[in-house]
Amino acid sequence: MAYPSIAFIGAGRLGQTLALALARRGEPLRAIASRRPASAQALAAQIPGCQALSAEQAVAAAELVFLSVPDDEIAGLAQALPWRAGQAVLHCSGATELAALGPALAAGAAVGGFHPLQIFSDPQQALGLLAGSTVAIESADAGLQAELLRLAGRLEMRPLSLPPGARAAYHGAASFAASFILSLLDEAAEVWARLGLPREQALPALLPLAQGTLQAAQSRGLAGALSGPISRGDCGVVAAHLQAFDGLGEAHGRFYRELARRQLDLAAQAGRLDAATLAALRALLS
Repeated sequence: MAYPSIAFIGAGRLGQTLALALARRGEPLRAIASRRPASAQALAAQIPGCQALSAEQAVAAAELVFLSVPDDEIAGLAQALPWRAGQAVLHCSGATELAALGPALAAGAAVGGFHPLQIFSDPQQALGLLAGSTVAIESADAGLQAELLRLAGRLEMRPLSLPPGARAAYHGAASFAASFILSLLDEAAEVWARLGLPREQALPALLPLAQGTLQAAQSRGLAGALSGPISRGDCGVVAAHLQAFDGLGEAHGRFYRELARRQLDLAAQAGRLDAATLAALRALLS
C-alpha cells in the first residue's frame, strides 16, 4: 500500500537526500521535523506542500514516518513520540535493529528499516547517486515490506532484504567498501610520506589507481580484477614489499600481510597460479 502522507524526523544529510528524492518522484511529503528548526524549515521550503513542524506534530500529520536521525537517538524518539495504530515507522540506520522501534510497534504501528547503501557527505551529490544503489529493507509486516519495495522502485534503487538480527554485521561489512577505503589510502599516503614523497601528491596519484581497480571489479568481478605481484605469483616482489614495510615498523608489515593473505584467496579463485606458487606465497606471508 502507498501511504497518503510522509514525514521525516531528522533533516541531516541523509534526511535531506531521501526527502528530496521522494518528493521529486511525486511521493506525498507533508512534514519535516528536526532538533534544529532552521534545518527543517530550509528543507521543507524546497518541497511543495511540506511544512516544518515539531516531531510530535510531524507524527500526527503523517501515516509513514522516517526517523533519519543518528543511531543513538532512535530508541529515545521511538519511546517519546505518540504513535498510533495504522501508522508505519521506519528508521534509516544500517546497524540498529528494529527492536529499537519497539514502543511504536507496541502502540500498533508497523515498523521497518530503510537503509540506503550510499554515502551522504554531500546531499546534492547523493541525490544523483541513489539510482542504481542498493537499499537494505526490513519489516515483519507484509504490507510495509511491500511498501518498502515500492519506494525502492520509485527511487530506482536495488532492494536488499535483511533477515532479523543481521544489521550490525551487514553494516560493518559495508564499511569495508566505504570509509575503510580511506584507511587504505591513508596507509599508502603515510608510507610515501615516510619515504620523503610529498603527502599532498599522494591522493591525486592514488585515486586514479583506486578508481581503475573498482571499475575492473565492476566489469570482471573481484577475482577477475586482481592485479599486482600476488596475482602474478611474483614471490620476489612480495618479499621485497615485506622487507620494506617491516623496516618502516611492525604495524605496516602486519597490515600488508593481512591484506595480502586475503588476496591469496582471490588469486586461488582466479585460477591463475599453481598450487606450488600459492603455497610459496602463503609461506612468505605467514
